[in-house]
Amino acid sequence: MVNDIESREYSLLKDFRVEIEEKEEGTTFSLCFWVYLISSSTSFPATIIQQVHSDSVGSAPFLVLDEKKRMMLLPLLLLHKEAPDPENSTSWLEAPHASVEIEFPYEKWIHVGCEVSTDFVRLNIDGEITGEKSLSSLINKDSPTSSFGKLALANIGGHCDSLQGYVHNVEVLPPALSIKDHWGKDVPLKLSIDNSSASEIEVGDDGVWSIVGGKASCRRNFSLDVVLLNASGQPVNKDVEVVASLLYADNGALVENTTDAEAPLLASYDGIEYASCERPSKMLQGRASFKLKISQLSSKCDNRLFRIRFHMLKSGSYPFFEAFSPPIRCISRGRNARGSSLMWKRSTSTFNPVNISQSSRVDEGSLELEHSSIYEARPYSSSKRVRSGHCKLSTTFETDPNLERPDEECNSHPWTVNQVENEFGRSLEGRPENLEEADDSLSDSESTEERNSPFKSISSGKSPISDVTIFKYSLSALTERSFMLKEIAMSASDNELSEFAHQVSLYSGCSHHRHQISITKRLIEEGTKAWSLISQNNHYIRWENAVFEIEEYFMKIAHCSSRSLTQQDFELLRSIAGCQEYLAQENFEKMWCWLYPVAFTLSRDWINALWSSTSPKWIEGFITKEEAESSLQGPRGLQEPGTFILRFPTSRSWPHPDAGNLIVTYVGSDYTLHHRLISLDQIYGSSSSEMNVKPLQDMLMVEPELSRLGRIIRSH
Repeated sequence: MVNDIESREYSLLKDFRVEIEEKEEGTTFSLCFWVYLISSSTSFPATIIQQVHSDSVGSAPFLVLDEKKRMMLLPLLLLHKEAPDPENSTSWLEAPHASVEIEFPYEKWIHVGCEVSTDFVRLNIDGEITGEKSLSSLINKDSPTSSFGKLALANIGGHCDSLQGYVHNVEVLPPALSIKDHWGKDVPLKLSIDNSSASEIEVGDDGVWSIVGGKASCRRNFSLDVVLLNASGQPVNKDVEVVASLLYADNGALVENTTDAEAPLLASYDGIEYASCERPSKMLQGRASFKLKISQLSSKCDNRLFRIRFHMLKSGSYPFFEAFSPPIRCISRGRNARGSSLMWKRSTSTFNPVNISQSSRVDEGSLELEHSSIYEARPYSSSKRVRSGHCKLSTTFETDPNLERPDEECNSHPWTVNQVENEFGRSLEGRPENLEEADDSLSDSESTEERNSPFKSISSGKSPISDVTIFKYSLSALTERSFMLKEIAMSASDNELSEFAHQVSLYSGCSHHRHQISITKRLIEEGTKAWSLISQNNHYIRWENAVFEIEEYFMKIAHCSSRSLTQQDFELLRSIAGCQEYLAQENFEKMWCWLYPVAFTLSRDWINALWSSTSPKWIEGFITKEEAESSLQGPRGLQEPGTFILRFPTSRSWPHPDAGNLIVTYVGSDYTLHHRLISLDQIYGSSSSEMNVKPLQDMLMVEPELSRLGRIIRSH
């Protein structure tokens, strides 16, 4: 994790100054910087950067905003014939230039790249070329004294009506670096409110928020998250705290305490209210969450509107490190908000570093694996748990056809032996598959067992993690669970996490949660170390430069030195990450939350041999459902019944209970394709040493529906 933000990274636009001296290799240079303009009373056109020469030829604009606030890059004095006349302050208006066609935005970080050569100028915005102008050179190649000499590019405003703003990472690039490379390195940051996280806030037609506040018996909690994003909209993990305060919307002054000397804005933690200024919220994975209450009513303050200001502590008084809510009208309970049209409830689709990748679903069935040893099955019944003696180990499939819904909860649960035997044939019958659907509802296993799992099943022993947290986790969707686990893992020990996993399994009635909770600490620690090594403190890196470290970490976690990842494996990982040429931290986290559970599964003895085996090749690599289905299609239709392929589902990422499990895709006796999830924990328990069981390949091959291992056929 990166510590406090360095103030020296950002400077005022009025202090901008760069000196350039012509080198022997030529007169071409590229000036790059990030700029953040503040709305002011500036009149346009306005100069951002002035070119000042040391040869007493005067100065002229270099980079300006025209009357329509469009950025223009002008020719250089002593280099281009078309350069503006330094004796005529308006001559630049007629000079040829490179420009953008849209208005330059305020209060937003924009990357600017200015390329200057003897025969052109080129303007780049956010790494892309937006304007170019061919020019005539004044340089005489045959004259050794012909050059533009020493040049200063500077902002020489300083007046109250000059452009106001900040700059970051100002650099004259060496010839080996491109503007695109500079754009992806050392990206500036900005604090913003995540409106999708808002809860218990009414939004009026005029955009004003209405919040119920006032006395303690009347006011309501409302929730908001703020996010620290880089200029490309990616979350940034910084070790900083954010504090909230209540201001008057019209003049920005702090709202006074109530007549009872109570702070106007309160932060709620574990049901206790604190003055918001006394309880900052620490950022976690680039996000700080607030539960707030307002004690001061607008009616008590001449019906004035309020505004909440969020700002980062110890990060300097920069406008981009603070965020303001829309105007707020604080009303008493029972009073209707004027013109309200929308009630914001907390969304389950807020930003999440663990953004589960989309994929198709599979229809589940019951596939039983023969085993002669006695072990305690984990079946469910309508009223109680049962213990079985000599039994078949179930891979815990069910007939619900919702397996690969990306955001759905645990889709597999244990069946009793009789249930498996009675349902096996029926569950293998083909069902129509609804592809690419997302569902956040509970699966049959959770909804059924949860109804049959009373609160009293939770241990009455003292737990460092509260019952409220256990209940909330069990009832939350995957997005909320990932945030909760990351926060819990920061302070909880391994034993406390293990106990939390046990309590969640009891309350939810689904033991599959246990494994994903137990690996949380290692997943986060290994992922943080991996990203730190890969990124080298850069916010973006080229994908091709990251694959070597990704492979090294994968092989280390999987305990496999004999098999490396293929180009096809990396392409699937890049698809899960959701990136193209460049990899950001958000992309890495998406990929890591899928890859780590897979690597952890492969590290266990009873499946490590399958991955390491090359003849036969039991698991051919990371493949999609579509690739598996295509490979089971022969030139005359499907291959022989019983032909199967093992794969990891691309729609299962941590903390989904089935992340890291295997799916067997096979041709059924009815000559249709089937997909069955193998819930490995139900077969082998949490550790391979817990039970002396057969290798997975032996258990698969005794299944009547599985007879021959298929091969992956990729089109090139």
